[in-house]
Amino acid sequence: MTKHKIYTMSFASVYPHYVKKAEKKGRTKTEVDEIIRWLTGYSQEELEVHLEKKTDFETFFAEAPELNPSRAMIKGVICGVRVEDIEEPTMQEIRYMDKLIDELAKGKAMEKILRKS
Repeated sequence: MTKHKIYTMSFASVYPHYVKKAEKKGRTKTEVDEIIRWLTGYSQEELEVHLEKKTDFETFFAEAPELNPSRAMIKGVICGVRVEDIEEPTMQEIRYMDKLIDELAKGKAMEKILRKS
């Protein structure tokens, strides 16, 4: 998949996969939403509007009220690439979210996922 195609994919088309991945490991949709809200600054209502509108990833991140400054603490490999080394901003935001959902599915505590001390 080219970079351009992933940016134009709707966030709503990927969101159910995030939830399914979490639920298969005993986690919840509520936790997935909390992670997304932490990362982007969206309220639950704003998040639901973007899901209903089928907002594409590029717009979803561009319109985020406040990308969490602590997201720079997200390190590690996702899809064979170190997230901290991704140079393209939108792709890095997408991979940050992927990494956080992976951490949730792997049973990591929410305090650690949300980079709280």
